[in-house]
Amino acid sequence: MDSADPVVLARFWSALLDKPITGEGVDEVDVAFSDGQELVFVAVSDPKVVKNRVHLDLASASTEDQAAIVARAVELGAKPVDIGQGDVPWVVLADPEGNEFCVLTPR
Repeated sequence: MDSADPVVLARFWSALLDKPITGEGVDEVDVAFSDGQELVFVAVSDPKVVKNRVHLDLASASTEDQAAIVARAVELGAKPVDIGQGDVPWVVLADPEGNEFCVLTPR
């Protein structure tokens, strides 16, 4: 993920997903995801100006779990956003740098 501040953004996602930071350099920070995969946050100088073409969807196990994930994300610095989703059962948020993600209802 492109980032103005990879350290801050990686720490947000690490805390939200309860996953460790596995590498930290000057221009890149890596967060363990699953099965050896990582989210890689890379420093870029150009600001985010449009909706992301790809975003993460976080699953939830119950309505209560969905509410808890949303509350934790907001506590860590996420904000609710309207990207034209209308009346939907999932919650759309933006991380501290404005990258959109959804917290899905149980499926």
